[in-house]
Amino acid sequence: MALSKTDVRILEQLQRDARMTNQTLADTLGLSPSPCWRKVRKLEEDEVIQGYRAVLNRKKIGLSMMVFVCVTIDSHSEAEARKFEAEVTALDNVVACYSIGGDADFLLQVVAADMDRYADFAMSVIRRLPGIKEMQSIFVLKEIKAQSAWPIQATD
Repeated sequence: MALSKTDVRILEQLQRDARMTNQTLADTLGLSPSPCWRKVRKLEEDEVIQGYRAVLNRKKIGLSMMVFVCVTIDSHSEAEARKFEAEVTALDNVVACYSIGGDADFLLQVVAADMDRYADFAMSVIRRLPGIKEMQSIFVLKEIKAQSAWPIQATD
C-alpha cells in the first residue's frame, strides 16, 4: 500500500498519542479537520491502523519477569505447526509468538510476575504444548529499548 507523506505524519503522531483529538491532529499537521478525519478513517479501513490501546508499564501491573523462549518442534508438518500456534495463541502469558528461521522454529515472548511463576508456567504449560522437542529460555536482565512505534516511510 502506498503511504503519502501526510499519511506518514498522521501515523507518527497517532503512535505518539492515539488519544489526541482529530482537531489537535489536524492542527499539528496543518490540515482542516474534515480531510484529516477522512485520511485517518481510510488508514483504519485499509487496516494500516489496526486499533488503539493503552501502553502499560508491565512492572507496575506485577509482571517484572520477561523471557524469550526459543522452541523447536518435533514435526515440521503444517498440521503440527498450526496445532502449536493455536495452543500458544490461547496463552495470556505469551504476549508475542513468531515463527522463525535458524536453530529454533518459534520465538515466544513470555511475561510473569517472578522467576517462580515463570518456572511453573514453563514446566507445566510451555513444556506440555503439542510437539515440543526442545525449548531454551533467554531471560531479560534489562529492557534497553522496547518497541513503542514503527518506523514509517512514505511510499509515493
